[in-house]
Amino acid sequence: MDKDSCPITCSVTIEWTNSQGSMLKKSNHRTASLRLIRNNFREMFVEVCAEKSNATTKLSLKSISVFNKFMTEGKATIIFKKENCTLFLSNAPTAQLINFLKTIYVKVTGQSEQAGKNLLKEKLLSDKSLGGVQEISPATSTETNKAKEKAINVSRATITTPSPSATRKRKRTDENTSKPPTAKKLYENPTTGQISEEQAKILQTILNGKNVFFTGSAGTGKSFLLKKIIAALPPDVTTATASTGVAACHIGGITLHQFAGIGLGTANLERCYQMASRNAIQWRRTKHLIIDEISMVDGEYFDKIEAVARHIRKNERPFGGIQLILCGDFFQLPPISTKDRKANFCFNSNMWEKCVHYNFELQTVYRQRDPKFISILNNIRIGRVTDEITEILKATAKQKIENNGILATRLCSHVKEAEEINEFQLNELKGEQKIYMAQDSDQGMTTVLNQQLNVPSKLILKVGCQVMLLKNINVSNSLVNGARGIVTKFQGSVPVVQFKSGAPYPAKLEKFHLKTNTGTVLYRKQIPLKLAWAFSIHKSQGLTLDCVEMCLARVFDAGQSYVALSRAQSLQSLRVLDFNTQQVWAHSDVLTFYKKFRRNVQEMEMIRLGGKPKVYIS
Repeated sequence: MDKDSCPITCSVTIEWTNSQGSMLKKSNHRTASLRLIRNNFREMFVEVCAEKSNATTKLSLKSISVFNKFMTEGKATIIFKKENCTLFLSNAPTAQLINFLKTIYVKVTGQSEQAGKNLLKEKLLSDKSLGGVQEISPATSTETNKAKEKAINVSRATITTPSPSATRKRKRTDENTSKPPTAKKLYENPTTGQISEEQAKILQTILNGKNVFFTGSAGTGKSFLLKKIIAALPPDVTTATASTGVAACHIGGITLHQFAGIGLGTANLERCYQMASRNAIQWRRTKHLIIDEISMVDGEYFDKIEAVARHIRKNERPFGGIQLILCGDFFQLPPISTKDRKANFCFNSNMWEKCVHYNFELQTVYRQRDPKFISILNNIRIGRVTDEITEILKATAKQKIENNGILATRLCSHVKEAEEINEFQLNELKGEQKIYMAQDSDQGMTTVLNQQLNVPSKLILKVGCQVMLLKNINVSNSLVNGARGIVTKFQGSVPVVQFKSGAPYPAKLEKFHLKTNTGTVLYRKQIPLKLAWAFSIHKSQGLTLDCVEMCLARVFDAGQSYVALSRAQSLQSLRVLDFNTQQVWAHSDVLTFYKKFRRNVQEMEMIRLGGKPKVYIS
């Protein structure tokens, strides 16, 4: 579906009631298409067309209320007051639903009283049939801006056509305030931002139902694209997973181990079938399975969950017929290896080639802007270190990258080392400490929340603390996930943080959500900060750091040095201590895989898929 079009496909329940609220009629449609239309008199309607029965219902967009509280979960309710009818929408792709509701709001808000008078006059004089309709075009930027002006002080949870009394009330409020009112954000999309041409090719291939693996170096927008993909698929039948809790959190999903239900996968296949049967409902209802950070998924584990999928779904197609969307960079962190067993990558598994048919590589880097630094990182990624690169990285050791009292975050190869540094530095600070305990929605799930959320259950702060922001608060003011700052004071119990760029920010409680394997949504309320004198390389994946230092002497895995270096925004915000070329290497299996991968992509011609944009096939 084009990002600018209005139609939406989802599950729909329509209820008609009498004036007392008693139900007269109800119809359920597992799949229905909705679109916005106008008749010959420019009156607007929502048209609902059921997929199976082809039954069509038209409802006038007059005196409506739209409840959008759960739209990011693919749900919304539209009440048509004059017709005593309610539409319940569910399992709607988030991006489609937000666009649909936004268009309704903008178009309805744009109707003026004069337009209504002209419409009445036209009705009285016209012999035109009421049957002719035309589809309503998407909202223009001019219409959206006008709607924003009218949206001041409107409730975030419920959007309704304004009543005269509400209009008068808002007018009085605006007159009595000296501060000009700010326009309301309409139906904010959690995946805002323009999609590039190369990302659009991948998204279209996925919407065509194909199994896809897409890769790309650090900072090429893989997580951004994944969020776009998740928003474009029906939420009830889409399961977003990742190999680690931190990565799962970034895309609003669960860990692959939680979903699969076979623990670490060390049991034999028969035992895995028994274990996974406890999670059979989710296996059966999933039509689209997303796996992020696929590089850290063990090949044997991949084969086992593929067999489990076929067994539980009673379907012998690869992965039991589930559409696979795999994402990751095999040049980054590999699966866990031991002295007795080397890393076993997914691409070496028995089922990889049977399951993955469409391969893409994102080329455009967004995290770094400097072509010189991007070139250095691309070389480090494949384990190539020239004398020039060595000289440039060694020179960063003398750089002063601190300012405003904000020190560089030290990236450590081991989690324990990072924790010890943070604890030591906190104890060194004088002054009163403040303790912030998280408010969890389910106290019995605190351990799970600790494992998968980056935000701590217990946060201890003092004035002078080096901290990192853990949530996008205000992108335009650089208050983004990974921003570095220092606690300058406390306003009551609220810590005030001076970030590297921007005004001081009073850090208030924020909600962090987590989905469980049963579909339940847990949340944690906590100050969105974490001590940031040090951070582990493993937990830094996905972050962009604007002030970072590292000593790579203790790296123990291929790709670790690359992950650490690629967190930096620029060479000017990076300090590498005691750099040694021996600290950089790439796994030989990964080099072989990508050589074959790129050769296949180059050799294959671009083809059209059902008239859609061209994609690379390998």
